[in-house]
Amino acid sequence: MAQITATMVKELREKTDAPMMECKKALTEADGDIARAEEILRVKLGSKASKAAARVTAEGLIGLYIADDGKTGAVIEVNCETDFVAKNDDFIAFVNDLARLVAEKAPADVAALSELPMGEGTVETTRAALVGKIGENMSVRRFERYETTDSLAQYVHGGRIGVLVDFAGGEEVGKDVAMHVAAMKPKALNAEGVPADDIARERSVAEQKAAESGKPAEIVAKMVEGSVQKYLKEVTLLSQPFVKNDKQSVEQMLKENNAKVNRFALYVVGEGIEKKVEDFAAEVAAAAGNN
Repeated sequence: MAQITATMVKELREKTDAPMMECKKALTEADGDIARAEEILRVKLGSKASKAAARVTAEGLIGLYIADDGKTGAVIEVNCETDFVAKNDDFIAFVNDLARLVAEKAPADVAALSELPMGEGTVETTRAALVGKIGENMSVRRFERYETTDSLAQYVHGGRIGVLVDFAGGEEVGKDVAMHVAAMKPKALNAEGVPADDIARERSVAEQKAAESGKPAEIVAKMVEGSVQKYLKEVTLLSQPFVKNDKQSVEQMLKENNAKVNRFALYVVGEGIEKKVEDFAAEVAAAAGNN
């Protein structure tokens, strides 16, 4: 039997938002396998176990830039320690300059971006100087650069959610799609783009739920497939109900406007980054110590 530690309980709680003791029970049942414990909680608690997916756990800013010709653009995430610094004018200017640099210079990765010229030095020396001036650490986390023969659209919400869309069609359609992506947060353009691991996880959960129904195998199989298809419809852009008219899907809206979407990038500040909270850690430790 694997030892269930406070760290394991904390990690599972942050992934699922489930009660701490439920997390500990699930980890015990899964013999310490966190992925399996997450499945157990989702079977028991349903949608409650997915709430943490939208929780942001770090501060920073999303920068967006599209060239004047509308063919080249970039989205970038730069993290800092506090929301106060994310609103600092120097930090905002730094992020916006980085987005422009990515679009114009096409660096291969964050390391290459750090070596590009900026001001009197490089991106890295500028970052270091800004850290010294503001007194708070900051880091360039990730970026994507698009170059297209069609058009680009962008949308940023409060500096914390940024979307870049490669599309063909009217300007208004591009803006609408970008806003839809920010609001509905699809995982992929269509079912083919959804990671196989995500689909397998959903299928596993559906199988376990369906098995508990006690219905015949052929009915269970249909229930599982129905659940998987429902999931794919919910997380793929083209299948989602259009946010400005839920009577039609995004795909139907695009056809109506003789438009199409080639790809999109969605960045949410701090997505997937753990933010240390001392009091919560102590609470988890206390719970994990209970038998």
